[in-house]
Amino acid sequence: MSLEVITSNFQFLIVQGFFGLGSFAGGTLRLAVPAIVLGFLLGIFVGLARLAAVPWIRIPATIYVEFFRGVPLVMVIFWMWFIIPQLLQIPLPEYGVALTAFVIFEAAYFGEIVRAGVQSVSGGQVEAARALGLTGVQSMAYVILPQALRNMIPALVTQMIVLFKDTSLASIIGYVDLTKAAQIVNNREIKPFELYLFIAVVYWVCTYSMSRLARRMERRPSPV
Repeated sequence: MSLEVITSNFQFLIVQGFFGLGSFAGGTLRLAVPAIVLGFLLGIFVGLARLAAVPWIRIPATIYVEFFRGVPLVMVIFWMWFIIPQLLQIPLPEYGVALTAFVIFEAAYFGEIVRAGVQSVSGGQVEAARALGLTGVQSMAYVILPQALRNMIPALVTQMIVLFKDTSLASIIGYVDLTKAAQIVNNREIKPFELYLFIAVVYWVCTYSMSRLARRMERRPSPV
């Protein structure tokens, strides 16, 4: 096994394929980080909507979650790639298509995590917040969500790890992430073992670091 193919293409694989710093749009982190942040923010609204007492808010949110949790991510990517440009009558870049697909898809999973986290907070906390004169929105923002977030950490990190690894699916529409960069190099160098072993190590280091960070956050004592 020779590492020359890795060292000679390191800048393209890591700088372009992983970080997304280059002359054209690409990068695993450039896609994963915004998808996680935006997907989680949208998931908060979806999760809270599923808990709403008003049916016209709760029912659409429930349909959204059940629908996107029941279809493959790759299908959502293809929908965005083929259908959205036809509806808008404008071409969309691979990055925009992939990011939109990931945010819409992952928000359904984040929404379920948020819903479960909010429901895990005891009813006594809600009653105490109301006794202090807080409104429903203030109770959710200052009392319920901060406590629920701690309960969500294991499930949130697990879903973030899944999303991070799933970014490799964006390569099917030509988005140059780490996986696609390895494919491009392999088409020229014909060194599949070295290249795919290398990107497997990169993915493992990232996901293991995320899981370790989550465990440290779980062990952190709660503020009094």
